[in-house]
Amino acid sequence: MSSKTKRVLPTRPEPPSLEQILADVRSTHPADPVFLLPAEPHRDHDPSPGFPGSSRQEAAAEERERLYRQSRSYVEMNQRLQASRERLRQQREELRQAGEALEHGIAEMRQKAC
Repeated sequence: MSSKTKRVLPTRPEPPSLEQILADVRSTHPADPVFLLPAEPHRDHDPSPGFPGSSRQEAAAEERERLYRQSRSYVEMNQRLQASRERLRQQREELRQAGEALEHGIAEMRQKAC
């Protein structure tokens, strides 16, 4: 003979607040792989012996280009993160609605069973 026991599931935790997220991000180690930009190809910035005047200009131009690519990479990553955040927000809303529908369905089944 089996007895029917009602299982009580733990409540779902609330999502973290903005302050908690910011504190978590600020407390991460600088070498955390999540926050590292993809590695740039190594370029040699040593001046060429045959071009004394233009080597400094070339090095400056290469540095500007490297910083531009790094900035562009940051902007692209930021855009991907914003798109991911929006996608997660939509999925969270869909899950919330599914949970409400499930709870409503359970309540209806309980009413019919009584």
